[in-house]
Amino acid sequence: MNNIVNSIISYNAGREPERLALKYRAMRQDAFAFMRGTCHLYYQDWAASGPPLDNAPLAWICGDLHLENFGCYKGDNRLVYFDLNDFDEAVLAPATWELGRWLTSIMVAAKSLQLAKADATRLCQLGLDSYASALKSGKARWLERETAKGMIRDLLNPLTLRNRTTFLSSRTKLRKGQRCIKVDGKRALALEPQGKADIMAFVQAYARQQPNPDFYRPLDAARRIAGTGSLGIDRYVILVDGRGSPDCNYLLDLKEAIPSALAPYVTNKQPEWQNEAERVATVQHWAQAIAPAFLSAVTFRDKPFLFKGLQPTQDRLALELWNGKLKRLEQVIRSMGEIVAWSHLRGGGRAGSSITDDWVAFGVRRDWQVPLLVYATNYASKIGSDWEKYCRQYDRSGKAWSETDRNNKM
Repeated sequence: MNNIVNSIISYNAGREPERLALKYRAMRQDAFAFMRGTCHLYYQDWAASGPPLDNAPLAWICGDLHLENFGCYKGDNRLVYFDLNDFDEAVLAPATWELGRWLTSIMVAAKSLQLAKADATRLCQLGLDSYASALKSGKARWLERETAKGMIRDLLNPLTLRNRTTFLSSRTKLRKGQRCIKVDGKRALALEPQGKADIMAFVQAYARQQPNPDFYRPLDAARRIAGTGSLGIDRYVILVDGRGSPDCNYLLDLKEAIPSALAPYVTNKQPEWQNEAERVATVQHWAQAIAPAFLSAVTFRDKPFLFKGLQPTQDRLALELWNGKLKRLEQVIRSMGEIVAWSHLRGGGRAGSSITDDWVAFGVRRDWQVPLLVYATNYASKIGSDWEKYCRQYDRSGKAWSETDRNNKM
């Protein structure tokens, strides 16, 4: 078994086999999906051979910045925003760590988007220019329906009209007059009775500590299927009564928080978090303009979990709808560059991160841009090669691996 597959199996050891198999299958789809599922490989290689740019300002980075980790969500003020939306890998690190992965994702996604390499390179440069310009203003802003343009505006507009009942209908069904979660093998899997009982007890205990405990009265729970990189860790979707809410029943997301894939490679000092869920929730509160509803760090079965309102996956931007009009993608990438800059500015000065003056000066500098773009271009080719090796081994090995398989085949 090749070293790439060995590393993937080792990193994912101990995850739930059923959802881990879904992850491995998703990574077989294309090089971009493979990249999304192997954040640990990217930073392993970055630490070994990345450009010498660690003099960049220290930022609270999301850690896994790629094109699909931007999306829409409803904030705790009930308004809809387009922002970074995944902070599982968040750490304090030089900003170039984050920017390099984002640029690489553009270059890797170019093939599936049927985008010429020259156009992908141009988009990368536009993104860097937009990021730098936003830093130079020294002020963190945000993107919402009134200020969005192009494809992002097209995404946000219908979301303001969609109500909770419509969303619930896509994720739940009525059984003997009672609403329950659809267990369809695509978004949710069945939960064994004791596991469901444990979650119900957890939510009931959580509810007793809240101002409106009746809102959290649990009705059903299932194992949740979502994302790529995190598939296989403990994650649940929970249906609650929602009493007192104008939108009837409510869906909540309970996701295990594990150590960041970047942790072995970060050399600057990190805060002493109580647990991994506190790390994720705190950085997300710092970095986003408005945090999602109910975002909090909790403990379930003696493990740290992130608790928040369920955000529908269809609210991710469908970049394949650029329809051959490059200007549509250009506007998206410009907006993404601004969002990353605003996130870095927003987290500035917190727990060791660089202050606003440093960010403004970094925006004025341009010496870091060319090395980043060169690295992203070269590393995108490596991801393509690694994905091809992965595919060959995946197809030969019966489309799933376990830790036992790895030990037997090494």
